[in-house]
Amino acid sequence: MSSEILIGGLMVDKKPVNGHQILISTKSLNRHGLIAGATGTGKTKSLQVMVEELSLKGVPSLVMDIKGDLSGLGAPGSTNKIIEERAHHIQMEWEGKGFPLEFLSISDEPGVKLRSTVSEFGPIVLSKILSLNDTQQGLLAMLFQYCDDQGLPLLDIADLKTVLRFAAAEGKAEFQKMYGLVPTNSAHAIMRKITQLEQQEGDRIFGEPSFDVGDLCETKDGLGVINVLRLTDVQAKPGLFSAFMLSLLAELFQTFPEIGDPEQPELMIFIDEAHLIFKNASKELLEQLDTIIKLIRSKGIGIVFITQTPDDIPENILSQLGFKLQHALRAFTAKDRKAIRLMAQNFPESDTYNVEELLTELGIGEAVVSFLDRKGRPQPLVHSLMRPPLSRMDVLSNSELDSIVKNSKLKDKYEKRLDRISAHEELTKRIEEELEAKEELENEVPERPVAKKATTTRKEKSTLEKVMASSVTRTIARELTRGILGVFGISTTRRRTTSRRRRR
Repeated sequence: MSSEILIGGLMVDKKPVNGHQILISTKSLNRHGLIAGATGTGKTKSLQVMVEELSLKGVPSLVMDIKGDLSGLGAPGSTNKIIEERAHHIQMEWEGKGFPLEFLSISDEPGVKLRSTVSEFGPIVLSKILSLNDTQQGLLAMLFQYCDDQGLPLLDIADLKTVLRFAAAEGKAEFQKMYGLVPTNSAHAIMRKITQLEQQEGDRIFGEPSFDVGDLCETKDGLGVINVLRLTDVQAKPGLFSAFMLSLLAELFQTFPEIGDPEQPELMIFIDEAHLIFKNASKELLEQLDTIIKLIRSKGIGIVFITQTPDDIPENILSQLGFKLQHALRAFTAKDRKAIRLMAQNFPESDTYNVEELLTELGIGEAVVSFLDRKGRPQPLVHSLMRPPLSRMDVLSNSELDSIVKNSKLKDKYEKRLDRISAHEELTKRIEEELEAKEELENEVPERPVAKKATTTRKEKSTLEKVMASSVTRTIARELTRGILGVFGISTTRRRTTSRRRRR
């Protein structure tokens, strides 16, 4: 089996050179990449081509489908005159072909639901997602440690909010005795950050059953399965998208073993509309993404960003990308022309092409391509006529999509959300029992006065009992037990260790 994927055919002086194919080594794909270009220049079709080529090599992919136009990968394409001409220039055998798909979702879109427990995120990643400062991060780590020590499962956002409220109120004395002072201002700040995430429906990505990232590495009949994550309803929720991507990359990084530079990737991740990840992202979140992207390639995982201009990607991340596939850019203003001049300087120098001019003159389905060979050496810049996709260039019908979702191998495993006893229920029960015991003690009528003894007993009460004795605490506790305030909980911090599985 060839260790290269076919991208397209060579063009010189804006004309195809018949039979000169452009091939990229699969060994270099874990060095990450970029597909960029103005709207309507062919980015999505280039993404489609790369995913198809990888599937043909048995490499599974995870594709972020922001616009909802990638479902056609699951059905054979149909030929036309343009496809026939391109196939002739590239000298490839074109035959319509559908590829095995799994539809995934973190929202209301149809597909297998992706979730992780709060414990699996861990306090460090969760702090980055919530943009917490050092003091707040320390408090969050304390909450995780408390739940670990007490055997309280920390599964979803409800669990985390409950433990946070307990630490700042009813259990404050207990926390202070075991771990130190609980800063009230920090507790309130964390609660506000959690609420902001909930407003973008970020709570949906927390819970059980937790998704096993090994299920992304499936093959079927020798073809790599293409996992299409449908995200059409999260475009206005960049915080949710960033949180999900960071948690997913962190989980992959911690789960997959070190394998160096394999002959081909174990998994390729394509992030369409990549600017959504970096839009409004905090400095801490960007630093965490930068670190993971640098290190994850040694796990055999490659990441490809798809966006309109390279400027959408932070420079420190852009500098790590091993290949760039640049479609046409528009130069309508002086500012546009200046930006294109700077972008042209990011490509290798070429004696064959005037890159600055070429970037504005590329036709639809043409691209400037720079890449590395199998030894990691930069190759000469080329003007490519992109090969036509083998799969459908339109979307699946609703019935076709529903059929794939219904027959999913993962559907039964992840469809039903679990709600087992966790920190929320455990802490609620504890407060209820303490409240009942306190009320029973207060309702007891002694046979004769024992004022001195009662005074001694009150002096011997713990700080927690004093807090529980207050009318404010009793009122809050009653509301909690009725479910009005909604007490939540927390889980063990031990991360799941998942073995990568690849079924053929």
